[in-house]
Amino acid sequence: MRKSLPLLILSSILSIGLFAQNADSTMKLSANEAIEFAMAHQKDVVNSALDMKISDARVNEIIGIGLPQINGSLDLKDFFELPTNLIPGEFVGKPGTYYPIKFGTQWQSAAGITASQLIFDPSYIIGVQATKTIRELSGKNVTRTRIETAANVYKAYYSLLLVRERRKVIDANVARLFKLKKDTKALYTNGFVEKIDLDRVNLAYNNVVSEKEKMDNIEKATENVLKFQMGMTIGNNIELTDSLDIAKVKNLTSQESTADVSKRIEYNILETQLRLQEYNIKRYKVGYYPSLVGFANVSTTAQRSAFNILDPTRKWYPTGLLGATLNIPIFDGLQKHAKIRQCELERDKIKNEIGNFENAATLQIRNSRLTLQDAIRSLDIQEQNLVLAKDVVRTSKVKYDQGVGSNLEVLNAETSLKEAQSNYYNAIYSAIIAKIDYEIAMGNIHY
Repeated sequence: MRKSLPLLILSSILSIGLFAQNADSTMKLSANEAIEFAMAHQKDVVNSALDMKISDARVNEIIGIGLPQINGSLDLKDFFELPTNLIPGEFVGKPGTYYPIKFGTQWQSAAGITASQLIFDPSYIIGVQATKTIRELSGKNVTRTRIETAANVYKAYYSLLLVRERRKVIDANVARLFKLKKDTKALYTNGFVEKIDLDRVNLAYNNVVSEKEKMDNIEKATENVLKFQMGMTIGNNIELTDSLDIAKVKNLTSQESTADVSKRIEYNILETQLRLQEYNIKRYKVGYYPSLVGFANVSTTAQRSAFNILDPTRKWYPTGLLGATLNIPIFDGLQKHAKIRQCELERDKIKNEIGNFENAATLQIRNSRLTLQDAIRSLDIQEQNLVLAKDVVRTSKVKYDQGVGSNLEVLNAETSLKEAQSNYYNAIYSAIIAKIDYEIAMGNIHY
């Protein structure tokens, strides 16, 4: 036992070390890998897959109606008080009266098997025909959920990339203002600038430090949003392997193609719902036709005065039958007519929804195309403004270092640069989101 104790302690230490390593491990993800992770873990996607399995089970339930139905039964009865029957008194020499008599045995048992088979039912035939469409609708609902999830992950992924790029810029601003603060303090110490100049720099530095702290919190919140959209535990660590390719963002274009709403999954779902509603109408219409069911029963009974039902030497009495039932609808109080009318009105509603979706999708495509074009133009303008703002900061700093400019001019230039940077990154974000929305509107995202 003493010899094994060190090994046990060593094993425990290694286990703890491995656990800590797994807990602190970082998952590296590209945008596509983040989406693939979401396809396997995001709750809406997982639930939609479960819904499809539920739909498959319902289809099997429908199909099972037309398969043989077989049931077995076994019962045991103890007539501790036998039932009394009245027979005419003529049988016992007392005409004009009834004489009570008890028939039967105390113990009775019966065992049997009953089978039935649907031979002809038009409603069942229509139901089986509709099962393919039911499966199709379920699959399209899964596709819609996957597309929506992919779009949300894309937006969250690139939002986090953008926030991290902005944080880098803010870090650079902090470093630059810190140097300006240091230089200004040295000038103030040597009497070359007034205290108000130093105070201005300190104020600007404090503001940019506060902005950095806010950006750190924004980065954490944006990262949590990405994890949520992926279906990942918030406490996990992730590292983004894709980079924010500004040149690629600037080259985003929207092709002037004709809108094809049939590519949209929402349109396909509405069309599938319309076909299912047509099946519903047919199902109620054929309900006026007869249906035929065949059945068979085999049973055996035992009657005993004592409890010896399982005695193999005592006789059981078998019974068997075959039969069929033809159900002929005659009048149901116009219930089927009312149901048919309801389904027809529901069908008309779906047709209206399809027409409305066609108009809405066309509008969405045109507006998203215009929004994307505006976002690209705005990005070009904000990039030019950022270049100008950087040049103004550089020039004002050179003038200040040469003694021909003021630190107020430098600070104003820094403020303009921060504003230009904010506008620039907002334009990048708007362009990325506009591109994703345009691809959604065109039906170009497939998962």
